[in-house]
Amino acid sequence: MNRKLYIITSCLTVVKAIFPETSAAADQGRKSRVNVLFLLADDQRADAIACSGNNYIRTPGIDQLASTGVRFTNSYIMGSHSAAISAPSRAMLLSGKYLNHVYDRLDGVETMPAYFHKNGYQTFATGKWHNEPSAFEASFQEGENVFVGGMCNHYRVPCQRLVNGMLTSSDTLGYSTDLFADAAIRFLESYAEKKPAAPFFCYVAFTAPHDPRSPRQDYIGLYPDGTIPPPGNFKTLHPFRFDNMNVRDETLAPWPRTPEIIQQSLSDYYTLITHLDKRVGDIISTLKAKGLYDNTIIVYAADNGLAIGSHGLLGKQNLYEHSVKVPLIISGPGVPRAQVRQAMVYLCDLFPTLANLCHLPVPKQVDGKCLTPVICGKSDAVRKSLFTAYRNTVRAVRTDEWKMIVYPQQNYIQLFNLKKDPLEMNNLSGDSANKGIVTKMTGLLKTWLKETGDTLDLFPKKILPMEYDYRKLKQIPDAHQPDYILKRYFKNVDFSKIRNNDKEVNILPVKTKNNQIKNLSE
Repeated sequence: MNRKLYIITSCLTVVKAIFPETSAAADQGRKSRVNVLFLLADDQRADAIACSGNNYIRTPGIDQLASTGVRFTNSYIMGSHSAAISAPSRAMLLSGKYLNHVYDRLDGVETMPAYFHKNGYQTFATGKWHNEPSAFEASFQEGENVFVGGMCNHYRVPCQRLVNGMLTSSDTLGYSTDLFADAAIRFLESYAEKKPAAPFFCYVAFTAPHDPRSPRQDYIGLYPDGTIPPPGNFKTLHPFRFDNMNVRDETLAPWPRTPEIIQQSLSDYYTLITHLDKRVGDIISTLKAKGLYDNTIIVYAADNGLAIGSHGLLGKQNLYEHSVKVPLIISGPGVPRAQVRQAMVYLCDLFPTLANLCHLPVPKQVDGKCLTPVICGKSDAVRKSLFTAYRNTVRAVRTDEWKMIVYPQQNYIQLFNLKKDPLEMNNLSGDSANKGIVTKMTGLLKTWLKETGDTLDLFPKKILPMEYDYRKLKQIPDAHQPDYILKRYFKNVDFSKIRNNDKEVNILPVKTKNNQIKNLSE
């Protein structure tokens, strides 16, 4: 299928894309049907790919994909109501809904793969599923090497397969990245051999580079310790207390953080990503070898970012850019080549966008915006501001230039000029010259709270202290960490006094009356 033809036809219908529900259905029968390959990484920062300007990591497969499509530099998750960020993030992605409209619950929700199946697609999935098993069974026709859960040892993945519409256990051995990539490749090979009339929707959700940051044995040492510098916003400790400073992700290295241990962590983290990149390349090579590439839209994204040393943090349970911004690349029919877009987008925008690019009517129940006009270069943006939330403790709003993070329980605000300070190091909220900006950002935040149904009390009566004693924080490894990790990052831990705590617990948001934020100050 000629990609130039798809680019022309898609860009000519941008006006229709703005109101796709009125036009796509009529056009559906006159257009060829394209396949969808959706590749999702776990815990990958937006800057952890070489084509983002990172000269330390090697990701030739992902870079090549970006050179054939559109890369978004401001792609976000909306946040999470729990410490297990990936569950609501994937629910938002698959439902096209905002956080408070879906949380992490997909039962009874028409997901993106279910919608594609309803419109004539053959659906397949492999990899991580961090939502209800019943929702997986309702979403896909086929599934192999499916992991239902939040995290696991990469060498001990409890896989399941979909048999007669039911997930059943299967004895599968191997490294997680390979298990999922090989399952995807087998599906594509089988599809090409059978040559069904229906196009496919193939969803591949890797567990890498989520911890345990234990690379496959033959990849260990790919990035020698000390060769990758700490992030530019590295801190030994986060400067103030918020939420739970001892949440599981933060226990993966001792306090205070040292440059050396963050460099070790980055060596393992980048190794996981380079291995993942190799397998992404193998999957795309299979598309080409089987004659499926030219007629397949490929999406590469991640469910959330990660601190891994930034701001003194390790995890993603915060609203700094490194944790809420994710990589996003779209390539294939209808997509221009080698383009970069700066529009502020959410992962939930992908449901209506892929429906439109595949000439399907965009479902009316989604909150996400169709990105086709931005992809085709006919529009610069789909929204003027963007909102993020974490549990009942942090809220943030950003524009093209400014970002404000609010910590109601500490009665504290951070204000960053993202154009001048993309690493979020210089808090300008206390500068009297920025009073008007704080007022404007406050208004935007209140608008987003109302639109998303967020009822958090932004001005609670009880204010918590900002100080904390890092010496009281406990480094407790969960049951999934192998010896490789325990020896590298838990050297001073007395394992005889530890009980395993290996679950990321979903905590529902606290519903309270919404107070005005205008009195919130530094």
